[in-house]
Amino acid sequence: MTRSDTAATISTLLDRWADGIRRRDLDQIAAQFTDDALFQGFDPEPTFGHAAVTAYYGKQPPGLTADYTLLHTRELAPGAALGYAAVTFHRPDQPVRVHLTVVAAEVDGHWLLNHYHVSRVQ
Repeated sequence: MTRSDTAATISTLLDRWADGIRRRDLDQIAAQFTDDALFQGFDPEPTFGHAAVTAYYGKQPPGLTADYTLLHTRELAPGAALGYAAVTFHRPDQPVRVHLTVVAAEVDGHWLLNHYHVSRVQ
């Protein structure tokens, strides 16, 4: 996979993820993740899988949106890609800036997020 293919793959996943957040479509958000995805948002412990992703975004405030800038991508191996992005979550009360690291995996011909980790930027 070329670097531009890797960037396009990660961007497509993050576009669908951000659109799901904007529309508060929890099923769409969770559908971007593998069944066993490791998910580390702002909760103290990591969680795993679609139900955890749905629960996490379900407790976020209505009106939440996410804008991202993809900073770096790299193919890790055939069927695995890394993405690193600057994300601003726009909450009704204040914006929250984070760095997001994702690992995407090709599963049955579809690319999905297998690992998601945010860290707050002060």
